[in-house]
Amino acid sequence: MDINPIFGIDQCRRESPPLETMHRNQMGQWIMYRKLITGLIAGMALTAPAYADKGDILIRLRGIMVAPNTRSGGILPTLPAEQVKVSKSFMPEVDFSYMLTNHVGAELIVATTKHHADGKTGTTGAIGRLASTWVLPPTLTLQYHFAPQGSIRPYVGAGINYSIFYSEKASTALVTAVGPTKVGMSDSVGYALQAGVDIPIGKRTFFNLDIKYLDIDTTARLATTAIGTQSVKIHLDPVVVGVGFGMRF
Repeated sequence: MDINPIFGIDQCRRESPPLETMHRNQMGQWIMYRKLITGLIAGMALTAPAYADKGDILIRLRGIMVAPNTRSGGILPTLPAEQVKVSKSFMPEVDFSYMLTNHVGAELIVATTKHHADGKTGTTGAIGRLASTWVLPPTLTLQYHFAPQGSIRPYVGAGINYSIFYSEKASTALVTAVGPTKVGMSDSVGYALQAGVDIPIGKRTFFNLDIKYLDIDTTARLATTAIGTQSVKIHLDPVVVGVGFGMRF
């Protein structure tokens, strides 16, 4: 019996691609896919954020809110039942961190803020604003970074702050009430606690959220014309909340 050449074995053999040709096609596709995957990985490496490593320097610029948790004693010796409160303040802040290891860093925070002291009750409450001062509290903390290679990098820290009070000035209302007055406030040494998070947004840049608690105590002295020298002990103990951006060097 003759076999129709359309369905014949010889015809099928002529139309079927050789095995080595199929193998070459598969290898070509695999090479193409491998190049594509390699290119994607390389692109991700170029755009992926750089992580903080040992020896890196991190510089952050934040906007901060300093919110004192004011507790004060009486105004001695004349007004022992009267206390004062201290206003919050908003200001830019800069800090520098040096990574001692991948997980441990040392941070120095530098900022200065202006605050007002107001009377709360009685005579000083009626006067209102009593004085103003600038505070410079350089703070050094030792930090532990939990996930230095993570996409979100939380940290905690503890250290010391030295708070310098300067440019103290009696308010116009106080001078009107008791005559020319000289104001002085003692410097303070205390502890500092910190927690925060860095979130990479670029190869060297990151977003930062930070919160600190500073132990700050001072004694304010008011040398007045009418009632002599008065003093009041003030516990400021502010919470400092900061939001900003940083860069790795």
